Amino acid sequence: MDKETEEYYETYFSLFSSKGWKQLIEELTESFDAFRIEDIKDQQELDLVKGQRLALRRLINFETAIRSAYDSILESDDD
Repeated sequence: MDKETEEYYETYFSLFSSKGWKQLIEELTESFDAFRIEDIKDQQELDLVKGQRLALRRLINFETAIRSAYDSILESDDD
């Protein structure tokens, strides 16, 4: 892995270990879990909720995606 790529991932790992990141993920997860199907009035609102949940899910799972990409690079470097 080149130095630039390593620094890229180390910056994210530093972020992920911060209290602020953990707090953000907790709040995003609460928002994600707060959506109630019973409250959706029509197709337009359903589409909006689906988009919001998709964006929240991406943020909630961002750390996992970054760590998986990093592990994948390490595995390919071992080959």
